[in-house]
Amino acid sequence: MIPPEIVDPRRGQLLRRAFQLEYITIIWNTLEGVVAIAAGLSAGSIALVAFGLDSSVEVFASLVVVWELRGADRTGEHRALHLIGVGYIVVGLYVSWDTVESILAAHRPGASPIGIAFLAGTFVVMLLLAAGKLRIGRQLGSPTVLADGRFSLIDGALAGAVLIGLILTAVLGWWWADAALAGLIAILALREGIESVLVHRREPGPDR
Repeated sequence: MIPPEIVDPRRGQLLRRAFQLEYITIIWNTLEGVVAIAAGLSAGSIALVAFGLDSSVEVFASLVVVWELRGADRTGEHRALHLIGVGYIVVGLYVSWDTVESILAAHRPGASPIGIAFLAGTFVVMLLLAAGKLRIGRQLGSPTVLADGRFSLIDGALAGAVLIGLILTAVLGWWWADAALAGLIAILALREGIESVLVHRREPGPDR
């Protein structure tokens, strides 16, 4: 069977762009995870450590998209959407648990200049990657790329929430701010995850 990108050169260009965005996401989120966890442990910020762990799920989602895009057909697309949906749910459940634990324990994280600077950069990078994925996903007609674009938006929103929380904690002493803001993102992640899983179950793929 002739690959679609050979029949349609425009599609081939879009696929190459999609791969580039996913590879950049994988590299950035790997670095993001290491820096966030190290900075979080140093400052005693549970939310920052949780954000670093969340990065591993974003790496997983990007690897799933790469796997699906490398297929000659789209028979694996529904499975890929299901796996990304599971990733959303894992993030949402973990951050929800972390939020409740932080508030109940009245945990007071210290200031983290490195964490604040890196989160600010992550916020910008994730929004740019999300915009690119959503645009390419629409042009390719790929629900998988679109789902990962939404995941990048959640990652960027989570970075922004934790960033605001760290700033409020450092400036005003609002120790509960980072956990409370992260909790709002957890709700969004759970909604996206459940939606992706339900769509996967309602619409069986071609291989079923």
